[in-house]
Amino acid sequence: MTNTTIAENQQDHGTASVEPPPESLDKVRDILFGGQMRAVESRLQGLESRLLQAQESLRSEFTKQLDALDATVRKEVQSLSERLDTERAKRTEELKALGETTSMADADLREAIMQQGKALSAEIARLSERLSAELARSVLELKVEKASLATLASLFSDMATRLKGDDRGAAKSSTRG
Repeated sequence: MTNTTIAENQQDHGTASVEPPPESLDKVRDILFGGQMRAVESRLQGLESRLLQAQESLRSEFTKQLDALDATVRKEVQSLSERLDTERAKRTEELKALGETTSMADADLREAIMQQGKALSAEIARLSERLSAELARSVLELKVEKASLATLASLFSDMATRLKGDDRGAAKSSTRG
């Protein structure tokens, strides 16, 4: 091509610079960088494939670990639930036994209080009888002593009368004599 032909081509296309058509530019790029681009693209595809495989591997490993953790948690919750049920049953039995023991102790205490009350009532009755007997004896003694006082009073009265009578006789004898 000559300069005139290029100039004509440029005038026909309406550009002042020299530009080859776009297809030829792609061909040039393909010739210069095509092998490298294909190698880079191949490596990128390999890298993408490995990343997808690693991602899938991580996802499956994560799922396995999550399932194992879930199973462990479920097993532990079941174990704790069983322990709780066992402990609850044990505490219920202990509470029933404690209730029975308390009832028996309450009954024994009531029985002991009743026996103590009966013993105290019997003691009070004996004491009352003894005091009544003592009082009756004292009253009887007082009656007996009272009767003795009456006898003594009568005796003293007789004595006083005799003494009076002797005094008169003594007074008569002293006037006689």
